[in-house]
Amino acid sequence: MPDLTASFPGPFPVSPHAADTAGQLERWLATYPLVASERARVALCDITGHGVARTFPGADPAGLALCADLLLWLTAFDDAYGEQTGAADPGALVARVADTVHVLNGRQPPGGGDVFCAALADVLARLGERAAPEGFLRVAAAVRDSLYGLVWEAHALAAGGRTAVPEYRAMRPHTVFVATVTALAEPVLGYELPSAVRESAPVRELESAVADLAGWINDLASYDREKARAGGAEPFGLPALLAAAEGYGLDEAFAAVCALCEAQAGKARAGIAGLAAAGGPGAVHARAVEGIAASYVWHIGHRRYGGG
Repeated sequence: MPDLTASFPGPFPVSPHAADTAGQLERWLATYPLVASERARVALCDITGHGVARTFPGADPAGLALCADLLLWLTAFDDAYGEQTGAADPGALVARVADTVHVLNGRQPPGGGDVFCAALADVLARLGERAAPEGFLRVAAAVRDSLYGLVWEAHALAAGGRTAVPEYRAMRPHTVFVATVTALAEPVLGYELPSAVRESAPVRELESAVADLAGWINDLASYDREKARAGGAEPFGLPALLAAAEGYGLDEAFAAVCALCEAQAGKARAGIAGLAAAGGPGAVHARAVEGIAASYVWHIGHRRYGGG
């Protein structure tokens, strides 16, 4: 794994509502049973509840619950319909995603939908009460992009996983859901960036660095888990793609991805410092993005990824 202590040394701030958020997820899943396995449900509630408590440590309980429910929904949807299941039948995944697009548009799916549709409608209703209209649309668009990312990934896997590295790097922020988390920052923490700040180069470069870091460290941390789930096949991730593109052995590929992660972490830290020094709404957003980066760094040590 990369050494990120120079940029994100920890320990990271954590909300006092972490345990309550994990407990809320358990209750939410009792209403919307998205995860069949009890073992998977417990682990998913734990990593999600404690993860969002580090993502947005200053958020109120309702904001944490909203973020946690949406992230758990995305992860459970991916586990149920994406990855190898989606690769085996991409058409079935597309049909499932089509139902969720109706929900994202505020409509009932033609066939009535399933529990995933009902759970997503619940989250969106709460988001609509909390977010400004433009903020709501940004989150909905990010969720739609994440779902498209799952469809893209399933088709790439079905085609043998021979994706070019630049294409994979461009899509990875959506399949690791970090773009959705970033869109949630404003409604969850209760601030709103002016459009000029949101579209400025320093903000976009910071978000891009954190998005890359989130995806690539996840590829490293989940390698063994994904290989086991794939029956020993090489996981679809940056190490394997880089090895194929550059002719690296696996150790060389891991070392190269670690170096990329450390470089992006340094870039993110510099971006946070620059925006913080400038003050204003950009500094507020920089602190939020810092929490997002910290939470992904924290995630990779969780037992869901074999880190205990």
